[in-house]
Amino acid sequence: MQDETDYIIVGAGSAGSVLAERLTASGKHRVTVLEAGGSDRRFYVALPLGYGKLFYDPAVNWMYKTEPDPGLAGHQDHWPRGKLLGGSSSINAMVWIRGHRADYDEWGQAAPGWGWDEVLSAYRAIEDNEAGGDAYRGKGGPLFISANRRGLHPLVKDYVAACESAGLPENPDFNGAEQEGAGNYQMTIKSARRNSTARAFLRPAMKRPNCRVITRAHVTRVVIEGGRAVGVEYLKDGQRHVLRAKAEVILSGGAINSPQLLQLSGIGPGALLQGLGLPVLVDNPNVGDHLNDHQGINYTWAMKVPTYNDELRPWWGKLLAGMKYFLAGAGPLAKSINHGGGFFRTDPSQPRPNMQLYMQAFSTLIPRDGERPILNPDPWSGLSLGLSNCRPTSRGHIRINSDDPLRHPTIVANVYSTENDVTEMLAAVKFLRHLAAQPALARLINEELRPGPEVQSDEALIQDFRERSGTVYHPSCTCRMGMDPATSVLDNRLRVRGVDGLRVIDAASFPNLIAGNTNAPSILMGWKGAELVLGEAR
Repeated sequence: MQDETDYIIVGAGSAGSVLAERLTASGKHRVTVLEAGGSDRRFYVALPLGYGKLFYDPAVNWMYKTEPDPGLAGHQDHWPRGKLLGGSSSINAMVWIRGHRADYDEWGQAAPGWGWDEVLSAYRAIEDNEAGGDAYRGKGGPLFISANRRGLHPLVKDYVAACESAGLPENPDFNGAEQEGAGNYQMTIKSARRNSTARAFLRPAMKRPNCRVITRAHVTRVVIEGGRAVGVEYLKDGQRHVLRAKAEVILSGGAINSPQLLQLSGIGPGALLQGLGLPVLVDNPNVGDHLNDHQGINYTWAMKVPTYNDELRPWWGKLLAGMKYFLAGAGPLAKSINHGGGFFRTDPSQPRPNMQLYMQAFSTLIPRDGERPILNPDPWSGLSLGLSNCRPTSRGHIRINSDDPLRHPTIVANVYSTENDVTEMLAAVKFLRHLAAQPALARLINEELRPGPEVQSDEALIQDFRERSGTVYHPSCTCRMGMDPATSVLDNRLRVRGVDGLRVIDAASFPNLIAGNTNAPSILMGWKGAELVLGEAR
């Protein structure tokens, strides 16, 4: 079965949804979006605090596992990625962080056109920030950003006060003039519902006659003829289909799926492809390489004052929280659990923050089968302070292990494989204890639960974070752009080297991992990527 369109977008996630909206806006181009997952119209997708229910749900989640990792004491890490309209923006924690301006200065050096000035103007065009527009924030764009200043847990004030006494000043906007400091996170939440890219971009595009979205369509390879991408093959309902593109094929499957699909299509490490019996159309060892991800860990305390555990654990608390949400769009269900956060330097000599903080007025030390128990916290008053490294130097890779397109690729994360990453994390976890020892928090703490006061030596602290830390769900850079063909997959216009009519536009395209949550820069990729595509439209 064959069909034809102008542009094919593989993946209706954070970048793909933005691409669909922008490429169809003029009405001149026919766009078909192929999404392996299904609809985003699910209760726990719309409910902001519902993402714990999606964490292990294969109906909306690719449910990836890494290889056993020596850096994580031999454990396999669970990597949830969105498999539905909106992609990971439909199952994430909704934190809106762009990254440090110096991150984009580095992007601009690697790929001209992607420096801070260029991306700032794009971000301001994307945003409709509840806090209003200024030199840094946008107002009136398609994506509403909650300022998240109302309804915060009272412990946020104590957390910020503790940060200030620990030398980390209050910062009202991590996306403003300075990133460093402590405060509350902006969120992609609108009217007490998750504001995913499916809601903000794809749904409006789907109302246009030139936008077609096909769900449950698993793309198996890019069709390449005479050195040009002319379409894709995909499976739907057990049948093989071919969709041809008159203009371009755009991969927006994310940092795992996009390199996997390139490799299945004959673009990648030549020896690997030959060993699997696949034709080598472009021998590029960078496809799937340079995998970079943030690693995080929580320290947890039992508190003398109520936290969300007290509200969300008992049945009557759940009932009250539900009434607050459905009657007033308020209460804990209306937000992400990360009410507070921040950025700090583990060493004053660092030129910019190298660690990110997360403050959560709850704890989930008791596991629950089939979910991340955000809606079912521990039966005591708990507080969690978490952190993740902003610029890890460890690198992993993504490799297909079969010519079967339905088989998950091999993910080697190589966590804490450099001395730099171990040293930074050791200093960072010590800062968490320093923070908890400040009077504003210390007076409210009953005892440390994890890792526990018996864990004191550097060796014990390192072993603890190897045992307990893991991804904070920001894999990137596996098809990175750059001007050096020896170290990149894409040029600065996101075009795949060696094949015409083919681009990768998603987190895989990042030249380097930014400092912070990656949903915002993934949306940025879709926005600026659409400009590049339209600039070359035939």
